[in-house]
Amino acid sequence: MFDDRIEIVSPGGLPSGLSKEEYLLGKISILRNPILANVFYRLGLIEQFGTGIRRIISSYQGSFIKPKFKIFENSIVIILPLFQSVPVNLSEDEGKIYQAVQSGNETTSKINEVVGFGRTKSLRLINSLVKKDYLIKVWEGRGTKYMLPKQIKLNSY
Repeated sequence: MFDDRIEIVSPGGLPSGLSKEEYLLGKISILRNPILANVFYRLGLIEQFGTGIRRIISSYQGSFIKPKFKIFENSIVIILPLFQSVPVNLSEDEGKIYQAVQSGNETTSKINEVVGFGRTKSLRLINSLVKKDYLIKVWEGRGTKYMLPKQIKLNSY
């Protein structure tokens, strides 16, 4: 568990006969251990077999950051970010800046690292978000930081 995400590492790759695409679509389920799955089902610890990926993807439909699935030969890694929505009236690029600040990146240089924009573009977007009251500019000059209005605390200065 991390501050901004949960990572689940499952040893072993995909079951034989299941492609990466089929796995990510969540329409086909091949049990590795049907006896253990049946025990969990009877104990009420799982609802159905093979619905997890679809439910994860469905749960993140309203989130700005989507879950990631890394499928290797000998393991599967699922990264579940914190569910974070972005105001609907922002452009895609403004949303990226907003999300970067929401994730704790407060300085222009840290924001640039996350979003990959040039300094001029980032500053233009940041200033637009400040003007729309989605971000608050804290301080001036080299110590300038940007925060969401709800992130401001008295000890932030």
